[in-house]
Amino acid sequence: MQISVYTPEQQGKGHFGNGEIVENKPIAFPHEDTAVKRVGPLFYWAWAKSLTTFEIPLHPHSGFEIVSYVLSGTVGHRDTLGNLQQVSTGGAQVMQTGSGAYHAEEMSTGTEMFQIWFEPHLSQAVKVPPTYNQYNHEEFPLDVIDGVQVKRIIGTDAPISLVTDSLMRDLVIPPAHSYTWQLPKGYSLAAVVVTGKGELLPAADGGATGLHSGDFAVVSVDQAEALQFTASSDEELRLVVIQVPSEVAYPLYRK
Repeated sequence: MQISVYTPEQQGKGHFGNGEIVENKPIAFPHEDTAVKRVGPLFYWAWAKSLTTFEIPLHPHSGFEIVSYVLSGTVGHRDTLGNLQQVSTGGAQVMQTGSGAYHAEEMSTGTEMFQIWFEPHLSQAVKVPPTYNQYNHEEFPLDVIDGVQVKRIIGTDAPISLVTDSLMRDLVIPPAHSYTWQLPKGYSLAAVVVTGKGELLPAADGGATGLHSGDFAVVSVDQAEALQFTASSDEELRLVVIQVPSEVAYPLYRK
């Protein structure tokens, strides 16, 4: 097992306009400076924050499956497929960009969102027509397991199903509570700490790995392992967690 934690300072940086939108990038684009280039087919992960209402103009995408998950605020979407929609806190926009489409995003003042790119087999994906789907917070199943809130976003028993083998959950762990994630053999886990602090067990030395707001944790295993996230005694811990295969049976994009 390998566990690595990257602080916000180690992550990539970006912005739009004159800084109206700023980004921390747990996984940045290949040409950008960052500690993590990818995690299996998890190609890109940006945490965007809007300091004022701003639209990122129409721009093209193809091949990749792109999920925009709204942490707070409102994100507007328009595209060349004819969609013009908005989604608010807890909702998600999903573009399976296929053979190609242009889209624009508008973030209202104070909005925060994750934009996450998953990589299917690109030479096959670009032969498929592009699609856009939107999901409001209420459409995602919400389980409470031993006091821990588990929101199912992508994968098994979740509304969003991607071509890329992937699982995504939003976890809210109350103070002094724990949540166990069963990570299968040959898979990797990537998690961003949205708020709070806590620990991840086990660690390579048998101790706990500390987690703090903004940290990006990456775990890979050769055999199935049980990982335990534990919130501190005085503060809840919120994480967005994605599971993907460590390796895939198709070529991955390189630049």
